[in-house]
Amino acid sequence: MPRIFIVLLSLFACCVSIPTQAERPATANLWPAKPPGETKELPPEADTTKPDANLVAGRRVIRLGNVSTPTMTVYRPKAEIDTGAAVIVCPGGGHHILAYDLEGTEVAEWLTSIGVTGVVLKYRVPAREPEKRWRAAVQDAQRAMSLLRSQADDWGIDPARIGICGFSAGGEAAALTALFGNDRTYDPIDKTDEVSCRPDFAILVYPAYLAEKDESKLREYIHVTEDTPPMFFAHAADDRVTPLSSILLFTELKKAGVGGELHVYSTGGHGYGLRKTDLPVTHWPERCEQWMRASGLIK
Repeated sequence: MPRIFIVLLSLFACCVSIPTQAERPATANLWPAKPPGETKELPPEADTTKPDANLVAGRRVIRLGNVSTPTMTVYRPKAEIDTGAAVIVCPGGGHHILAYDLEGTEVAEWLTSIGVTGVVLKYRVPAREPEKRWRAAVQDAQRAMSLLRSQADDWGIDPARIGICGFSAGGEAAALTALFGNDRTYDPIDKTDEVSCRPDFAILVYPAYLAEKDESKLREYIHVTEDTPPMFFAHAADDRVTPLSSILLFTELKKAGVGGELHVYSTGGHGYGLRKTDLPVTHWPERCEQWMRASGLIK
C-alpha cells in the first residue's frame, strides 16, 4: 500500500469520531420466556402507520402494533456529560399501538443530550385485559425497572436515580408503576424480581386514564402515600385527554407531602411528544430538565 495512502488513512482516523459499541443503543428482552399471562399468538409486530395518517409537527410517526416480545433499548449519553441518572420511557398509543419514535426514541435522544441514560420500553400492545388495559404495560415497566437496576453497575447508572417517563397511555403505565412501588403486578420469576421495581421519580406528559371518566376524582385504585416518588407533570388545558389526570394526582402528592411540579398550558392539545411548534406547551422539556436539576436528580 502506498505510504501516502496510509498517512491519509491515519489522519482520517484521528479526525473522525467513530462510535464505540458501548455508545450504540443496546436492546434486551425483558422476560426469559413468555411474559406473564400470555396465551395468544398475535400477528407479527409491525408499523401500522398508513400513508394518509396524521403528521405531528409535519413529520411521520411510527405506530408500532402487535408487540408480543417486550424489550428495553438503552441509549447512553456521551461519557463527558453522563450524570449517572436514567429514565425508562413509556410511549403512548391508547394501549392499542406505541408511538415509538414520537414518544420513545426521540425522548431517549433528548435525555442523552442532558446527560441522562434513556431507556425505551417497548411494552405489550394491544391491551390484553379489557377491564385493566394497563396491566401488561405495568408488568413490563416493573420488570424493566428491576432489570435496569440490577444492571446499574454495568451501565454506569446510579440505582437510586432511575426514573420513569410516560406519555398518554404510557403516562398511565408510568404513573401506576410509580404509585404501586414494590407491589408487583405479577408473581416474581427469578432473581431480577428480587430487585426493587419502584422508580425514584416520574415524568408524566399528558398522562391518560388516571381520573374517573366525567368525574373530578382519581380512579379508586390510585393511592398516594409519603413513599410515592416525586413527579413532574406537563399537560394542556384543551387536551381531549383530561388534564384532571395530572391536576388531581399532583394535588394528592401535595397532600401527602411528596415533591412535584405541575405545568398546565392553555393550549396544545394532545400527542406532541418533544416535537417543537409555536405553542409554549412544546417547551416542557426545558422545564423538566430544570426540575430534575433543582431536585438533584441530575448531578
